[in-house]
Parts: sequence; structure tokens; C-alpha cells
Amino acid sequence: MSTSDEFPLSEAPRTARKGLLSISMVLFSFTFFTGTMFAGGKLGMAFNFVDMLWIAVIGNSLLALYAAALALIAARSGLNTVLMGRFCFGEAGSRLSDFLLGFAELGWYAWGTATVAIVLVKMLGLTEGFTTPLMILFGFGFSITALIGFKGLDVLSRVSVPLMFILLIVSMYIATQHVGGFKGLAAVIPHETMTFSAAITMVFGTFASGATQATNWTRLSRSGRVAVIASVVSFLLGNGLMVVAGAWCAIVYQQADIVEVMMLQGLSFAAVIMLCLNLWTIQGPTIYNVSAAACHLVRSERRRSMTLIAAAIGVVLAIGGMYEMLIPFLVLLGSIIPPIGGVIMADFWYRHRGQYPTLASVTLPRYNLLGLSAYAAGAVLAYSSPWIAPLVGIGASAVCYVALLEISRRRAVLPVAQEDI
Repeated sequence: MSTSDEFPLSEAPRTARKGLLSISMVLFSFTFFTGTMFAGGKLGMAFNFVDMLWIAVIGNSLLALYAAALALIAARSGLNTVLMGRFCFGEAGSRLSDFLLGFAELGWYAWGTATVAIVLVKMLGLTEGFTTPLMILFGFGFSITALIGFKGLDVLSRVSVPLMFILLIVSMYIATQHVGGFKGLAAVIPHETMTFSAAITMVFGTFASGATQATNWTRLSRSGRVAVIASVVSFLLGNGLMVVAGAWCAIVYQQADIVEVMMLQGLSFAAVIMLCLNLWTIQGPTIYNVSAAACHLVRSERRRSMTLIAAAIGVVLAIGGMYEMLIPFLVLLGSIIPPIGGVIMADFWYRHRGQYPTLASVTLPRYNLLGLSAYAAGAVLAYSSPWIAPLVGIGASAVCYVALLEISRRRAVLPVAQEDI
């Protein structure tokens, strides 16, 4: 595949499809995210060891199933999420998903860029004046692999994922030894409180937007089986390990910041390497997602140009204080992103019976009001729900869409039935 030919506005052809290893490694690099470890750290501060493990298993299992469901559609159709949105939201209405998904990933990109700059200034003892230049440097530097495309992400992930895995295992081993083994770990009493529902929401919500947009790579799978296996393994094990590692160490040191934990363990140099390598592996796929959404938003094939523009906006947001906005940002994403997946799944399986027509063969309406209404209902219910917001959003939007389709069909049939009488 050439670096410029990544099919931002059309189905991925069979000649461009990849095997299980390539898809899995890119998804693993996507889920190996420092922000997830911060969320895991908060779990470790609020739950005992056994309860934390159950929450991690349940939350990541739900996330993996959601990612796999969208991955299967992507592999069958060759479409990513923003292109699927044309069928359920309309030709112009699909720009809603473009904007929301682009906004979500751009926010993550800005947070990651700000985080690496702020932490490096702190760990290396630099003056505050270095923060902004470092944000600019990393903001554009992280986009290099995305400019190269899938090949760049694949190569980087094959190096970074094994190294990151080894470092996490070492950190967890040191923490376990420090607390006196598994008995000491199980005996630690948490000092903060959090409801079970809120904990599951946090685990699911930290990567709900990523799971929704992982179709940018799973659509390149050689088969639906490859896409499903890669998604389940990567999100369950990759994201799960990040959550558990963050919580594991937080239980021992009562510190949610994994970088601070590694400094306490005497792994300062390793912590710097981990931070830079980890954020590079996630920032590349993240800005790639933004460029894919932007290409579809403005109907342009110029993905590289969109990547650079998105990176520049990300730098501006980072400088503007995105680092301090992580928690409210996560709450918002957990409500507004999953309903997109709910409508897409209902549209594919219920309306299209598991087979999209090719984009070139159909004329789509500018706006699909049924899909847009179902999305709005799902997002509002998710945001206001005291239960697990992402699941509420997915379920409510899907059920609402099916109900609206049935009402619309019955209204269309009713005049004919009356004439026959």
C-alpha cells in the first residue's frame, strides 16, 4: 500500500487487506495508553485488589465486545466508522460523526502532547519556559508515523509494544515485592471511594472513542475472523493490562500517576523512556484517526495535509490547557461517542441485513433523520444515566433506531393497505 493510498473516502479493497499479526500489533499499540493507566490508578485508590480485578475484567470485556462488533462490520464492508455513518446519518448528516469522532481523538492528542511536555519538564528539572516549545516539538513529531500511514504505525508498534509490556511487568513485580507479596497486596485498604457503576463506566469510557474508531485499521483485516480476534485480544489484554498495571501499582504506593510510581521505584530513566515511547505509539494512531475523520468531513483525499492541520490544532489545544480537562473530557466522551456505534450496528444488521451496498452504487439522502434522532436520544440518555453511560448510550440508540425504522415503514405501508380495503 502506498503511503498516500489509504482509502479515506472508499471501501478498502481486498488487495490492501492485512493479516492477524499486523492488525493486532497496531491495535495493541493503540490500547497501550498512559491515560488508561491513570484511570487504573484511580481504581487502585478506591478498591481492594480482588474488586479491582473484577472491575477490570468486566469493563474491558464489555469494551472488547463493542470493539469487536464494529470490527466485524468494518472487515465485511471495508468501511471505517465515518464512512459507515453515511448510511445511518445521511450524506451530509454523517458529518456529525466526523466532527464528534475527530473532536474526541483531537482532544486525546492534545492531552497526550501536553502530558509528555509537562512531565518531562518536571522530571528533568527544566524551567517552565520549556513547556510550550516541547508541546510544539512533540505535537508535530508524534504525527510522523501517521504521515507514513499504516506501515509506519505497524513498524513502530512491533518495537514499542514488547518493550512497554516488559517495563510494566517489571514495575508490577517491584510493587508486589515492596508490599510483601500477594498477601500484602490483598490486605491493603483503599482510602478513596467510587461506586461500582462509576468504575465500570470509567474503564469503558477511557477508550470508548478509540474502540469506535479502531475500524480505521480493522477494515483492513483479511476476514471478519481476523478483525474480531484482533479486537478482542487487543482491547481485552492490551487495554486490560494498562488498567490493571496502573491500579496494581496505585494500591501499593497510593499514587495514581504511574510515572510518579516508577520514580518511587527508582525507574526514573525507564519512566521517561516509557512515557515518550508509550505516547508516541498512541499519538500516531490518534492523529491518524483525526485525519481520517477530517478527510471525510471535507470530502478530501489529502490525508497528509489533514494530519498536519490536525496536529497544529492539537498543539494549540495543548497549550490552551487540555491537560487539566481530562476527567470532564472522559465523562463527555463516554456519553457522546458510544451512541454512534449503537446506531451503526442497528443500521447494518437490522436495516441492511448484514451487507452494505457499495458507496458508489447508491444515492444516499443528505440527512437520515431517523439515525440522527436515535443518536440524540442515546446521547442524552447516556449523559443523564446513573448507570454505565456507554452501555446505556449504545443500547438506547440502537433500540430507538430500530423503533423509528419500524414506525416509518408502517406509515409508508398504511396508505396502500387502506386503498386495498
